[in-house]
Amino acid sequence: MYTMGTLLRHGSEEQKQRYLPKIASGELRLQAFGVTEPGSGSNTLALRTSARRQADGSYVINGQKVWTSRAEHSDLMLLLARTTAREELTRRTGGLSTFLVDMRSALGKGLEIRPIRTMINHATTEVFFDNLVIPGDSLLGDEGEGFRYILDGMNAERILISSECLGDCDWFISKAVAYANERVVFERPIGKNQGVQFPIAQAYLAARAAGLMRDRAAELFEAGAACGEQANMAKYLASEASWQAADMCMQTFGGYAFAEEYDVERKFREARLYRTAPISNNLVLSYLAEHVLDLPRSY
Repeated sequence: MYTMGTLLRHGSEEQKQRYLPKIASGELRLQAFGVTEPGSGSNTLALRTSARRQADGSYVINGQKVWTSRAEHSDLMLLLARTTAREELTRRTGGLSTFLVDMRSALGKGLEIRPIRTMINHATTEVFFDNLVIPGDSLLGDEGEGFRYILDGMNAERILISSECLGDCDWFISKAVAYANERVVFERPIGKNQGVQFPIAQAYLAARAAGLMRDRAAELFEAGAACGEQANMAKYLASEASWQAADMCMQTFGGYAFAEEYDVERKFREARLYRTAPISNNLVLSYLAEHVLDLPRSY
C-alpha cells in the first residue's frame, strides 16, 4: 500500500500506465521498500546510499539497505537514495530521491539480496548496491523531493500496519473467547471467572478504540488531507492493543499457549514486532510531543 501510494501520487502518467495494470493483475509485484540503512536506522535524513546521475541520464546506485521486507518476493523496489551530498544541501530534507528499481534485471548486475533470519515469520533482507545502473526513467517525481514523497507513503504504511495489528487483535480475542468457553477447570468453564473475562474485555476495548483512530487516519489519507498525527496515533494504539491482546491470549490458554498446535505462541512472537517496526512507538511519542504538542525537539 505505501509503495503503491508513492507511485500513484508522484509517478508520471507513463510510469503509471507501465506498471499499475500489471501490478493490479498480479503480473508484477511491488512489495519491497528500500529505505532503512545499518548506519542510519530511523534517521532517514542520514542515509548514505547514493544515486549518481550520468551524462546519458541513467543513475548509478551504490550503498546498502537493511530490513527490506519481501525483497526476495518482489519484482520492483521503491528505493530512497541520495542524489545530493549532505554537505551540499541548502535544505535539510532535500537531496533524497525516490526510484522504482526493476530487481528482475538488476539481480547479479550490481544488486545482491541476503535474507536475515529472524525470530518471527517475516521475510526481511539486506540489499547491497554495487555500481548498479538504472535508467533515468526509474526516478519517481522530482529529483531531491524523495523525502517528502516517502513521508507521504509512511502515513499509508502506518495505517496499513494498524490494520494488520487490529486483525491480530481480533484473532487473539476470538481465540481466547472460544477457549474460555470450552475449557473446564474445577467443573466450570474458565470464562465464568472475572479474572479471565476482564482481560479479554479490556483487550476488546483497546482494539475497538484503536480501530476508530485507524478509520479516521484512513479517511484523511484518502481525502488527500494531512494525516501524520492520526496515522502515527493509529499505529501506536493498534500495536499496543495487539500486544495487550497477545499477552491476554497467552494467559487465557495457560500452559497450552506454549504448545505449537494452538498457534498462540507463534502469533504472540509476531505481535511483538509492531511495537518496534516499522517505527518504534517511542518515536511516535516524540513526533506527537514535537509536532502536535509543540514541545521542544528531543533529538
